[in-house]
Amino acid sequence: MLPKSKVLIIAGSDSSGGAGIQADIKTVTSLGSYAMTAITAITSQNTSGVKSIVPIPPNEISSQIEFTSKDIKPDSIKIGMLHSSAVINSVLKSLKKIKVTKIILDPVMVAKGGAKLIDFNAINNIRRKLIKKTYLITPNIPEAEILANLKIKSIDDMVYAGYKLLKLGAKNILIKGGHLKSYKRVSDVLMNKKEIVFFYNKRYKTKNTHGTGCTLSSAIATYLSRGKVLKKACELGIKYVNQAIRSNLNYGKGNGPINHLNSIIINKKFK
Repeated sequence: MLPKSKVLIIAGSDSSGGAGIQADIKTVTSLGSYAMTAITAITSQNTSGVKSIVPIPPNEISSQIEFTSKDIKPDSIKIGMLHSSAVINSVLKSLKKIKVTKIILDPVMVAKGGAKLIDFNAINNIRRKLIKKTYLITPNIPEAEILANLKIKSIDDMVYAGYKLLKLGAKNILIKGGHLKSYKRVSDVLMNKKEIVFFYNKRYKTKNTHGTGCTLSSAIATYLSRGKVLKKACELGIKYVNQAIRSNLNYGKGNGPINHLNSIIINKKFK
């Protein structure tokens, strides 16, 4: 099997392998594409939480993006953890140079265990500058609440938050509804100025959902890089994540990872 496209991932590293760069690489590879990376931070974490975060200097992040893309031009870009305004500005300058249109932003702000991964100035920079430079933004409900500056307690609130993000310059928004625990189904909302699309899926009772946001944005980036239209890329990405959650790996003592290998069929000679 040969890779069908090339995806550049700009994100932080997760030492436990469930989220961040590690989850992104697994996702892109499992879905049949070639993954490249620009690491923005190194975290020491496990399923129970984040112990430490070591930021990579902004000029080094830019160097990774530009030097890699100069040699192997990506078909799409996924952006994850950007921990400071300096990093965001650096990434924006690099994106302007490499000129890729399919850019997916997962605005990572808080880890699954509750640790804050980004400062206030960086949040404002995402809101004012970065959102309008991307093709799709994929916030979960806590992230959408921060960016739209409102509380989300229902699907109607999700839609209202989406309208507020469109006013900030977002082209397309996928708000993930997994945090609305009062609903039996998980409802995700895809919005732009022309249409609203709802994705409804079964809710699985498990605490092992570490890295779902990273995985979904990378899956969508992969499908977009292979020529799928946005609605189909989101539909397939959500399906991939749901299948990965359903495996319920149960690794670690906290919020365990999902199964990125759920899409892989191993060739008989390698079994």
